[in-house]
Amino acid sequence: MLLFDLQAALGRLAVQAFERMVPLDGGVRVPDPPPAPPPGLEQKIDTLLAWGKWGVLVCGVAGLFICAGQMAIGRKNRSTFAADGATGIPWVLGGLSLAATAAPIVGVFFK
Repeated sequence: MLLFDLQAALGRLAVQAFERMVPLDGGVRVPDPPPAPPPGLEQKIDTLLAWGKWGVLVCGVAGLFICAGQMAIGRKNRSTFAADGATGIPWVLGGLSLAATAAPIVGVFFK
């Protein structure tokens, strides 16, 4: 019985604390500050993102070269190898397209 009384008292305290925090008219202000870089890190983050874009570009070129190589090698008597190269091209182009549009896509969600 003591446990139930203690739970009821804690429940009443929680409700009272919540009522003090939230106005009864329902007007709760939720903070929504705009994104801002930490002081002194903006230039470093820009450099890091530029390196990432460069890395994706290099991987995309290498991926297209690999697909082309598979298609050239698989031309004679290895048609599945050539088909694997051909089916890899849309994936490489999709990855490059996603990398190229990543910033605008993310920007849509923060407007």
